[in-house]
Amino acid sequence: MSEPNNGPLAGIRVLDLTRVLAGPYCTMFLGDLGAEIVKVEQPGIGDDTRGWGPPFAGGESAYFLCTNRNKKSVTIDFKAPEGLDLIRKLAQQADVFIENFRPGALDRLGLGEKTLREAHPKLIYASLSGFGADGPMADIPGYDLIVQAWGGLMSITGTEESGPLKVGVAIIDLVAGLMLGKGIVAALYAREKTGAGQKIDTSLLEAEVAALINAGSNYLIGGNVPGRWGNAHPSIVPYQSFQTADSYLVLGAASESIWKRLCPAVGRPDLADDPSFAKNADRVENRKLLIDVLAEIFRTRRTSEWVTALSEADVPCAPVQTIDQVFAAPQVLHRNMLVDVEHPTAGKIKLAGIPVKLSATPASVRLPPPLLGQHNGDVLASWLKMTDTEIGALRKKQII
Repeated sequence: MSEPNNGPLAGIRVLDLTRVLAGPYCTMFLGDLGAEIVKVEQPGIGDDTRGWGPPFAGGESAYFLCTNRNKKSVTIDFKAPEGLDLIRKLAQQADVFIENFRPGALDRLGLGEKTLREAHPKLIYASLSGFGADGPMADIPGYDLIVQAWGGLMSITGTEESGPLKVGVAIIDLVAGLMLGKGIVAALYAREKTGAGQKIDTSLLEAEVAALINAGSNYLIGGNVPGRWGNAHPSIVPYQSFQTADSYLVLGAASESIWKRLCPAVGRPDLADDPSFAKNADRVENRKLLIDVLAEIFRTRRTSEWVTALSEADVPCAPVQTIDQVFAAPQVLHRNMLVDVEHPTAGKIKLAGIPVKLSATPASVRLPPPLLGQHNGDVLASWLKMTDTEIGALRKKQII
């Protein structure tokens, strides 16, 4: 693609040994910001998500396409000593080495932090695991679903009737990936001052515990174990979804002034003067009574009508939109959150855009998600100065 690379991480090389979602989401974030990402994959198989479909486009799964743009793919046989040596040589040329294998797996292959950083002290070695690099659960594999359950998020998601539910996307993978990306950027900044790299270690579990935020704090400070509130809020009323005549909407009366505007907007100005609902604490205490009243009111009109009426009253609200509605929304399009990317086998594909806008050093989509091993020759030539003959010999031996 012809998009110029003016990103803040232009010139940074990242050797990416991650797969599935948390690690690849992290490295895509770094790639969007300008870093050169070389994704190391298993020959003939590649990242697990290449097979996670349908849908597929040009032989590539939609799942893989969503999180692997701005990367180059090389295939290297980890089981061959020559392949491991090749990875070590690539690591010598990298600024960042990132992996999400089980703790200790890469140490046994001679690709651990001590080995690589002894040869390259400026290297930033980033590890992401399910439950952490050490401790009694270090060896347990951690998929997002497993950690959502173990780390408490599912216990506060859903309703008493539904039972515990997972979030609709692998949210802990995404949070962990973003946290690791922030750690890598911070380590790069620290290296500018110290001249030395360092090891970064995080996990899905630690990301989830941190992301419990007020639910965790309510327990730590108040001793209250949170339950499942569905789309409602334990401390604010009304702050939830309501069924309308044709679909659903959400609204949030997060202040007394909003509550006072909400009442006339729904045709019940008297509610604002009712002592049972005068303050938020009263509304929390009399939650069921108030929600039953509002629920009956909202079922009388269509969502679009309510959104218009509530918006005119400056009451925060929104329709519960489907994914197709989101990607067609004028605001999403205006903010460039839908981009067209030319892919070598799928042709023009659509991807979600870049959420962070930098005015002086903009992020960009420069490369489509790569085909498996697409950049073997390019990377080995540019990073290791290997000749066509040397690269051809590696291909012949099936090392790459």
